[in-house]
Amino acid sequence: MLFKTKSFADAPTVLTIENLTVGLSGATDTSKPVLDNISFSIRAGETVCLVGESGSGKSVTSLATMGLLPKAALEVSGGRILLGDKNLLDMTPSEMRDMRAKNLSMVFQEPMTALNPVMRVGDQIEEVLDTHARLTSKEKKERVLDIMTQVHLPDVERIYRSFPHQLSGGQRQRIMIAMALILEPQLLIADEPTTALDVTTQRQILSLIAELQEKHGTAVLFITHDMGVVAEIADTVQVMKQGELVEGAPVEALLRTPQQDYTKRLLKAVPSLVPRAPRATLQDTTESGDPVLAVNNLAKVYGARSWFLNRPPTQAAKNVCFDIPAGRTLGIVGESGSGKSTVARCVMRLIDPTDGSVQVAGTEIAQLRQSELRAHRKHIQIVFQDPFRSLNPRWTVGRCLVEGLLNLGQDKDAAMTRAKELMQLVGLPEDAVDRYPHQFSGGQRQRIAIARAIAMEPDVLVADEAVSALDVSVQDQVLEILNDLQEKLGIAILFITHDLRVAAQICDDVLVMQKGIVVEHDTAAKVLGNPQHPYTKSLIEAAPGRAWDFANFRELKATQVA
Repeated sequence: MLFKTKSFADAPTVLTIENLTVGLSGATDTSKPVLDNISFSIRAGETVCLVGESGSGKSVTSLATMGLLPKAALEVSGGRILLGDKNLLDMTPSEMRDMRAKNLSMVFQEPMTALNPVMRVGDQIEEVLDTHARLTSKEKKERVLDIMTQVHLPDVERIYRSFPHQLSGGQRQRIMIAMALILEPQLLIADEPTTALDVTTQRQILSLIAELQEKHGTAVLFITHDMGVVAEIADTVQVMKQGELVEGAPVEALLRTPQQDYTKRLLKAVPSLVPRAPRATLQDTTESGDPVLAVNNLAKVYGARSWFLNRPPTQAAKNVCFDIPAGRTLGIVGESGSGKSTVARCVMRLIDPTDGSVQVAGTEIAQLRQSELRAHRKHIQIVFQDPFRSLNPRWTVGRCLVEGLLNLGQDKDAAMTRAKELMQLVGLPEDAVDRYPHQFSGGQRQRIAIARAIAMEPDVLVADEAVSALDVSVQDQVLEILNDLQEKLGIAILFITHDLRVAAQICDDVLVMQKGIVVEHDTAAKVLGNPQHPYTKSLIEAAPGRAWDFANFRELKATQVA
């Protein structure tokens, strides 16, 4: 059985949200509220998953509960938030500060942003104890090392003295969980804590939260857009749409018999782990008949020994070989630190490879100097994970789209005409070229980033975790756009992802990397449907909700899961 079956009928209620309404500060009575009469409760030891698309109000609900709504932007205009029998909305700011960490805590999506980069992580956990408990230095350190051990961090003495940048993403998230749970709060709010993590690290974090919840009886409000995670950890699911709760039910009932069309659409948008049907290779490769991208024996070594630095070098990639014909997609999958993004950056020449060959459209670019690369940039373009950071916030979208065209000498009016065509090509109105990036949603910004990449009519498009931060419905739209563009333009796509479901839906071939080495490389159907290497098998087994067919509201048979 996939689902948790524990009953909470006799457990005390920890959090009760009654008719919570949140609106824009200073908004008129006719303005639609950001949250509109939200009501649900969480019992001790229960996990409630709050799901919905971006902008549905999930994070606003969590911030209102924590008393962290941005001042002068959002304000509570009605309802109650009860922690036990205490209404959090009646508390002063100082009273709420005293409640946080001791009675309710929050784990944020991006630990590198939430942690102080100039403080050692041990000191940051001790800050929680300094604020809420009176302990000696020895007692504080013992308490910190104990909670770090509980969250299964290795070599806790070393990590205690480490700075955030010296830890992996999964280790940083464990530090955040340690900070949140060190005072054993009644309620833990987790806002997308595993979105950017690879599947094995994600499974470890989810197991850790469940283990600590069982140990301490903590109530958990888990915010996510990943229905696979919901199937694994939820007791109850609340579905939000445009600030309203549209459906709530025990997890098994909601996944088997969803009542609302919106819930059904969310479930049907979840990509399947079953690989797409194979496509024929297009014949319009380069004039020589070679693939548009050919990589041979690519290697990248960091930290080579020198007279003043005597630490061993790190082999980030070793003997990586692959090629991509026009019109096909190769996916590179693996855990964080496996070398996926290193390979992508070497192919793009954003970093210089230590050794090997990279041929784009028949031209060797691996050893070209940066001054020589400019003429070849139009042949290979990249779409990054976070479009908000890759688009200039001070430029209009139109200016962002025409920058490359103008650099190649195209007339400004012709470039702007092309920009408007590109907007339509990715499903956005052409008059939106006069707007700025912050005026678009995350999914729309990613479409703009794709439009900017294809403006140069490249032979190869590199997508580095391009959909990992998007909710399932927007993710589905972006993947469909990439598929349509590939069919129309014949672009070869190098797709970097940690999400095996996404790889199954968009990739023709899959290359699996572990510690910088290629351990498996074949068609998507063979790699994902019949993996040969133990590491590939472990990745597939770690995929959350792999035993569930979300689109058809049913569990898969044991033979389909194996």
